[in-house]
Amino acid sequence: HSSIKAEEADHTAPFHLDLWFYFTLQNWILDFGRPIAMLVFPLQWFPLNKPSVGDYFHMAYNVITPFLLLKLIERSPRTLPRSMVYVSIITFIMGASIHLVGDSVNHRLLFSGYQHHLSVRENPIIKNLKPETLIDSFELLYYYDEYLGHCMWYIPFFLILFMYFSGCFTASKAGNSMPGPALLLVAPSGLYYWYLVTEGQIFILFIFTFFAMLALVLHQKRRCLFLDSNGLFLFYSFTLTLSLVALWVAWLWNDPVLRKKYPGVIYVPEPWAFYTLHVSSQH
Repeated sequence: HSSIKAEEADHTAPFHLDLWFYFTLQNWILDFGRPIAMLVFPLQWFPLNKPSVGDYFHMAYNVITPFLLLKLIERSPRTLPRSMVYVSIITFIMGASIHLVGDSVNHRLLFSGYQHHLSVRENPIIKNLKPETLIDSFELLYYYDEYLGHCMWYIPFFLILFMYFSGCFTASKAGNSMPGPALLLVAPSGLYYWYLVTEGQIFILFIFTFFAMLALVLHQKRRCLFLDSNGLFLFYSFTLTLSLVALWVAWLWNDPVLRKKYPGVIYVPEPWAFYTLHVSSQH
C-alpha cells in the first residue's frame, strides 16, 4: 500500500466497539459453536441425509462475516483499494461455501465412526470401501474441505484484516490507547483466532500476517505514526493468539499419534483431532 496521507493520519477513528463485539460474538457462535451444536442437538432432528444445525450456522456465518468485514472497511480512516476489497470478499464467500459442503459431509462421517486424528485412507470406515476408487472420492472431498476451501476462505480474510490494519495509524498519541471494553474483548478474540489457526491449519498464513503487521508497525513508528485503538486491538489479539498456539504445540509436542497425523516441520495439531483421540474415545 502507498504511504498514509497526512490528512488521513491526523484523523483518529474511535474504537468500533459494536463491530468488534458482533464480530467476536458471531465467530464464537457460528464458527466455533458449529461443530459443538452438531454433537449436542439430537440426530433425529437433523437426519444424516439433510443439512445439520451446524450447516445452518455455517450458512449464517457466510452471510454475516463478509457483511461485517465490509462495514469494517467502510470505517477505515484510510481509503483502501476497492477492487482488492471486492475480489477478496467474493473469494472469501466462495471459499467458505466450498468449505461448508466438505465440512458438512466430513462431520456427518463422525456418526459413522470416522476418526479425525487419522488420515482418510487410515480410517477404518474408509479403507475397506469397495471399489477402491471411492476412497479417492473421499480424499477429493477432504481436499476441498481442508485445503482449497481453507485457502480461498482464510487468505482473503487475513488480507482484508491486514488492509484495514494498514489504515489504523495516527499521528496523535492521544489515540494510542484502548478503552476498557476493548481490553475485555482481546481475550475472546485472541482465543478464537487460536482455534482458527489450529483447526484451520493456517499457521504459516497467520504468522506471515502477524510479522507483516509487526513490520508495518515498526516502519510507521519511524515516521512518528502510532496504532490507534482499533489497530492495537487487532495487534494484541494476534499476539495472544501466537502465545496460545505456542503453548498448544508445546503441550502436545510428544504425542505420538498426532505427530504421525501432522508430520513435517510445522506441527500444529487440530483441536478436533485431539478431541476424537483423547476425549471422545474415552466415552
